Amino acid sequence: MSVFDQLVGQERVVDTLRRAATVPAAMTHSWLFTGPPGSGRSVAARAFAAALQCERPQDPGCGQCGACRTVMVGSHPDVTVLSTSETFIRVERARELALAAAGRPTLGRWRVIVVEDADRLNEQAADALLKTLEEPPPRTVWLLCAPTLDDLIVTVRSRCRHVRLGTPPVDDVAELLIRRDGIEPSMAHYAARAAQSHVGIAKRLATDEAARSRRRRVTGIPLSLTSLGEALAAAAEIVEEATQGAQAVSGEDAAHARAEVLRQLGADPAARTQPPAVRAHLRQLEEDQKRVARRRQHDTIDAALTDLASVYRDALVLGSGVEPVNATEAEQVARLARALGPEGLLHALETINLARQRLIANGAPLLVVEAMMVGLVLPHARSGARG
Repeated sequence: MSVFDQLVGQERVVDTLRRAATVPAAMTHSWLFTGPPGSGRSVAARAFAAALQCERPQDPGCGQCGACRTVMVGSHPDVTVLSTSETFIRVERARELALAAAGRPTLGRWRVIVVEDADRLNEQAADALLKTLEEPPPRTVWLLCAPTLDDLIVTVRSRCRHVRLGTPPVDDVAELLIRRDGIEPSMAHYAARAAQSHVGIAKRLATDEAARSRRRRVTGIPLSLTSLGEALAAAAEIVEEATQGAQAVSGEDAAHARAEVLRQLGADPAARTQPPAVRAHLRQLEEDQKRVARRRQHDTIDAALTDLASVYRDALVLGSGVEPVNATEAEQVARLARALGPEGLLHALETINLARQRLIANGAPLLVVEAMMVGLVLPHARSGARG
């Protein structure tokens, strides 16, 4: 099975990458993969990295050779992958990547550096990569991933060859879930549609009843917003659930990370007081974990807002022949369409989009979501409150 089989609905992109891995004249040393969430940016980058290292140059990315397998599981010595849950990639980490890029490949044909969240490079970190992106060593390849070109500073994106991925068709995502994960067809199609073709979210919805239950609660919010109190309660529920989820995952990671740091430093984990140097490392670890937890919280809230927006979107396109995202909630979508009308639905979508932008700008999550929910209170409830 080819490494490109995981890249759903992106035939044009696959052809480009296969050709680059096969024809030297088509090869570039710095690439930028963009596309909407779930389109497969990081999947494309990892698959391309495997194709570049593949032991079968006439069939790059065969998926069967040792090089392909080690790249895809993340253990190839000449492929470095940076995937972060932090809000920003700091300049120190960028300098480490630049140093790694300067090395010669040890086993493979290329030294490949994959930055899955290049949009999180802060300005100083991006500047630290400019020279190596423009003039990398002869056997080094940079693969950057970001949602859009605008998410990177001009000086970075101008040095890269752009590959844009589109949103894969729902049927293609469903077929992948059926073939790869053994999901029952009706569930696979429901999950692919509800996830708006985001492969990772679709798999979670298809395999996790708790995830489906959370989504049902979110998609039921629009018609429940009949008062200021309901709006504030809905906001509190979304933020509290995201916070608890982030803290639970971070708590599990924290214990393991702390033990690993102590092991690496040769410190006694049972000691009541650690030496100053060890305490400094532990403080830095705690700060890093707080940033990771904050990012997880923001990402979870953003996913909920995406689900919320899908209900207003379905109400707006009702009767147009466009396939709905929430096909199983047809009655509540129709009620929402009657309650708001086209102008009100557009206003709701703009309100949700503004909240997402404020979250990206590090607005306080509860205040951002409360302001959004208040703006989504149903019109008859507002007029009743004024009366």
